[in-house]
Amino acid sequence: MEEHKPYIPADSLMKDFNPKTVILGIILGAIFGSANAYLGLRVGLTISTAIPLAVVSVAILRILTPLFGKPTILECNISQTAGSASSSLASGIIFTVPALYIWGYDAPLFQITLLAICGGVLGVLFMIPLRSFLIVKEHKNLPYPEGTASAEVLIVATGGGGSSAKSVFQGLGIGALYKGLISLLYLWPSRVQVTLPFIKKAVVGVSTTPALLGVGYILGRRIGAIMVGGGLISWVLIIPFIAWKFADMEILPNTLAYLQSKGLDPSITLIGELSPKWIWEGYIRIIGAGAVAAAGVITVIKSIPTMVSSLKIGLKELRSSAASLDSGKLRTEKDLSIKYVILGVSLIILFVTFIPGIIGNDTHIIMRFLSALAITVFAFAFVTVSSRIVGMIGVSSNPTSGMAIVTLLGVGLIFKMLGWTDLTGKITALTIGTIVCIAASIAGDISQDLKTGYIIGATPKKQQISEILGALGSAFFVCLAVYYLGKAYGFGSEDLPAPQATLMKTVLDGVLDGNLRWDLVGIGAAFSIVVMFMRVPPLPFAVGVYLPLYSMTPVFIGGLLRHMVDKRFNADKGAADKGGDHGILLGSGLIAGEGLLGVVIAIIAVIISKSPKYLVIPYSPEWLGQVVSAIVFTSLGWYLYRVAVRSRRAG
Repeated sequence: MEEHKPYIPADSLMKDFNPKTVILGIILGAIFGSANAYLGLRVGLTISTAIPLAVVSVAILRILTPLFGKPTILECNISQTAGSASSSLASGIIFTVPALYIWGYDAPLFQITLLAICGGVLGVLFMIPLRSFLIVKEHKNLPYPEGTASAEVLIVATGGGGSSAKSVFQGLGIGALYKGLISLLYLWPSRVQVTLPFIKKAVVGVSTTPALLGVGYILGRRIGAIMVGGGLISWVLIIPFIAWKFADMEILPNTLAYLQSKGLDPSITLIGELSPKWIWEGYIRIIGAGAVAAAGVITVIKSIPTMVSSLKIGLKELRSSAASLDSGKLRTEKDLSIKYVILGVSLIILFVTFIPGIIGNDTHIIMRFLSALAITVFAFAFVTVSSRIVGMIGVSSNPTSGMAIVTLLGVGLIFKMLGWTDLTGKITALTIGTIVCIAASIAGDISQDLKTGYIIGATPKKQQISEILGALGSAFFVCLAVYYLGKAYGFGSEDLPAPQATLMKTVLDGVLDGNLRWDLVGIGAAFSIVVMFMRVPPLPFAVGVYLPLYSMTPVFIGGLLRHMVDKRFNADKGAADKGGDHGILLGSGLIAGEGLLGVVIAIIAVIISKSPKYLVIPYSPEWLGQVVSAIVFTSLGWYLYRVAVRSRRAG
């Protein structure tokens, strides 16, 4: 295999880690993370802010040039790494913590901040031993789309220049403009949806957004096809089957209560009366959770050799001094010592066990000790899963909420056997899930950051320290935003639905109260096992089953465009990644542009306390708006294809 050559050579000494870069990262992280938390509580989705942070870090550090001198690409990378931790904290918190308040437990700000810190630090520490395998050895196999895009943005923004810079910044401008037109001005719908005529309640949709198209182009066709395959099974097979087979059956009371809490018309009581959207909400998400759970277990089992290998490396490091470890390594190969990893994990276990008020409410020491063990086992397993899956499909599609569900299922069953089924047991189980969810989320984030660092030639050890400091520095501010948003609007309300947290509450209530739909969980698990035997990667497939189909289709379309370009020029994926394909650069810009404006819109939403909507063109009939959306999205895809073809032809 050809040796990787970073943008900044390993023997080059350059300014990188310093108070200026870390403090800037923490400040930006507090802003972006708070806005992202609001966005997630509103719509149930968060965006990766690594790429926008790369752009903003370069811009601000350039403004500060008269005070601190011209910034280096490695300084910008450190600011981006420290800042990006906040969005991962936000994802973990909003997927779980609001359920505490819905139960009526008024979790103090101090407690949720400690949960965020424990999860954030644990996720970074557990990822460190995996870097040499996932980032270095699997460099050609795991693209880490946001990490690769961030590297491209940093290179061109800090002087990589030329036509490459033009492609990235064209994409950035187009992505931001496109996002503004659909999410600020609402000139056309952001989704095209078609009801299939011959299959009852079968719906196919496409999210016509530039970022997902860019992600798909970077990923390629295979992963996108697998994910769309999972989505098609949900929306074209399972939903119509449920609507046909169980049309006259009454909706079970718990499912009905959950759907009504989400806004279902109280007059609807039969499954056949549910729209495809409500069937997905009430049934497919549980099936998807089962698929993700099984795929996660399969991936963990397959990752055991990686874990064992990492553990062996770690034990070898324990027998060596830090000086001897670093003496034979290049700057770009140095990780934070395994000794600090073990020390940090041990401290978190001790804190959770012996300090009341972190886990649960009114818990005894046995419950806290078992909770600490559960956190360690589930966090280590899902950090491994998360770090690998984001390498295939990116941070934005990382099913951390599914991993949290698996954790709640496992912990809930243990608690039920021990008789801990009261509110204290539920709160304790959910706070365990919070730490695991945050750990898995931040592991995915630092994996992308380490990929960026690997491409540009950063020092991994300094990135890892930056991510830990970023998590510590921004945790309070992100939790503060979530805490007061809940106080102002109420979690589970129309203004702040908190969809994932509501689902977590439903799952945990189902396990501890004994009424979880295990049949649906089993169906999802069976799907993952079947596709595994068909030699299809189960995790991308399970993600497709779990997430809405419309979020998978643009990824597939982007991958199909990449395949068409590769086929036309008989180029392999590796050759295109070396810089000869400006479609990758344009795709990186599309991700950055939409992400950057998405954060701006979220900040505006926090300031004015509602989603910003201007103009809002009403289309009559409704299909006319979808036609406009399809035409604009097709034009964007055509432009991406043309840019890629021109660059390949010129190369």
